[in-house]
Amino acid sequence: MAAEHWAGISDELRREVGESNHKSWIAPLEYLGVNEDALRLRAPSRFVGDWVKRNYHDQIIAQLQRSGLQVQRLDFEFGPARAATPTNGSERTRPRAMPDEGLQSAPLDAKLCFENFVVGKPNELAHAAARRVAEGGEVTFNPLFLYGGVGLGKTHLMQAIAWELQEKRPELQVLYLSAEQFMYRFVQALRDRQIMDFKNLFRSVDVLMVDDVQFIAGKDSTQEEFFHTFNALVDQNKQIVISADRAPGEIKDLEARISSRLQCGLVVDLHPTNYELRLGILQRKAALFSQSYGSITIDDGVLEFLAHRISSNVRVLEGALQRLFAFSSLIGQEITLDMVQDCLSDILRTSERRVTVEEIQRKVSEYYNIRLSDMLGPKRTRTIARPRQVAMYLSKELTSRSLPEIGRRFGGRDHTTILHGVRKVEEICGTDTQLHEDIELLRRLLEN
Repeated sequence: MAAEHWAGISDELRREVGESNHKSWIAPLEYLGVNEDALRLRAPSRFVGDWVKRNYHDQIIAQLQRSGLQVQRLDFEFGPARAATPTNGSERTRPRAMPDEGLQSAPLDAKLCFENFVVGKPNELAHAAARRVAEGGEVTFNPLFLYGGVGLGKTHLMQAIAWELQEKRPELQVLYLSAEQFMYRFVQALRDRQIMDFKNLFRSVDVLMVDDVQFIAGKDSTQEEFFHTFNALVDQNKQIVISADRAPGEIKDLEARISSRLQCGLVVDLHPTNYELRLGILQRKAALFSQSYGSITIDDGVLEFLAHRISSNVRVLEGALQRLFAFSSLIGQEITLDMVQDCLSDILRTSERRVTVEEIQRKVSEYYNIRLSDMLGPKRTRTIARPRQVAMYLSKELTSRSLPEIGRRFGGRDHTTILHGVRKVEEICGTDTQLHEDIELLRRLLEN
């Protein structure tokens, strides 16, 4: 196999993995030769080589085998590419490893763009802030700090920003990576005695995006370097976007000075999804899956059932719907509620709400500083009635109890009273920001 042969295979991989991923991970590889059943490649760093092995090994091997080579594995050397001998006989200075590695972002998922992000009340502020950063104009808040639980859209918004900047502002140097990748590159630079190259690389970007920053907590040296990188970029008025699973002040073992700096910009909480947002996500995904699986009929009530029952994690919600489409396509039947119960029995069991009505009543009473007996009793003053309606709403949202069952636990009230309370809260939440925030906080307290 010659280097020209590898160039052809590299072009085939470009079509498979996409232009951005190819540029970041395949193009930097240098063909060295074939030894028995192994293809030898040079990667500019161990980080790149390890990433290629984890993410593209099988695709590269498959391409090699389709070309007639019985290669079974990839072997890597690490370091800068070997410079060709100049024709005039002068020597070319060999580039050092870190600059040769370049501003290689983590691979982006083409599906994680703004067009595929469903906006609702719980995430509308985060979405608006991400859109503002993606314009690539004047830096108005630095950093943008997005936080929230698993599957609420942090990474989706981060990658959407990166895609948008790549398309609209290609002249900007955008670096997107996880906190673990930042730490890995830092440790590698220390080991290879190239820490100045590391500093220059990370401080030359126009936009730095670090996902899941909570992973550097407790890593003293990494935190130190992150702090200095952060400060250097802010001083240059370069944009920083950070995500984490909790607010800066709540990240255990994160240095106080870093926590303080992270709170200097705009800190945005992606709230847990509500029913309307989950239903919107399911409707959008159903339309996308129909393009892949063909026209599949979904019975009335299926999407609504899923939106009610799977409330904790959007990824689980999307995975459940994809499983239904795949199952329906294989057996040639429409998606019915019976199929949902059979096909998703494991997910539905895991997602079964375990919060009790009694826990909700107690927590809401404590939150609003009213007596539990007043909540369950006949008093109708506003200071009692509104918390009672909030507790009714949360009982409907967070438990599998029917309206008549909930009514019995609220002093024997009729199910129509419970329904009125639920609808009243839903109506007020659309205009009352404080009530919306109260409910989302109570929801988190109850679900944790």
